[in-house]
Amino acid sequence: MRRFDDHTLEAAAALLRQGGVLAYPTEAVYGLGCDPHDRDAFERLFALKGRPATQGVLLIAAAFSQVEPYIDLAAVPADVLAQVRASWPGPNTWVFPRSAKVPDWVAGAHAGIALRVTAHAPAAALCRAYGAPLVSTSANPHGHPPARDVATLERYFGDRLDAALDAPLGGLDRPTVIRDALSGTIIRA
Repeated sequence: MRRFDDHTLEAAAALLRQGGVLAYPTEAVYGLGCDPHDRDAFERLFALKGRPATQGVLLIAAAFSQVEPYIDLAAVPADVLAQVRASWPGPNTWVFPRSAKVPDWVAGAHAGIALRVTAHAPAAALCRAYGAPLVSTSANPHGHPPARDVATLERYFGDRLDAALDAPLGGLDRPTVIRDALSGTIIRA
């Protein structure tokens, strides 16, 4: 497994553009990421996790402009959008009605799409270097605890994982809360 750091983000972004699967630190745990529009990379990511593809994943980004095309804006009241935007960047994941731009495999069996504009510097820098949102799902085989360090990533995935961005986690004890943007209902506490 290759390792990147904050000095080699462009190389990490290039790996993603070439269909790679990359582990990277988020606010609480390492996430597995790839280009959400690359179905082969997405299927490799799900094979690493051993997780049913019907579960779907969220997308993480560095700016609202990166996630905006994935939202069915006509279905979101202006006050709801303003409330969500006020919470970003930050450790808040929101489920929106999805636009036609969201690949079906990303949403799984869900009608919406979960999105986060992160304030976590390493993850945001990766999304900026990549120039678009990335798939974000916990870096672990299905049923195991999420990885919180590169040693655990190596133990879980070995050379089956293309690379990892070796940088600090964001300091949260648990993954971000996921809420429905329209109702405010908590989906994952």
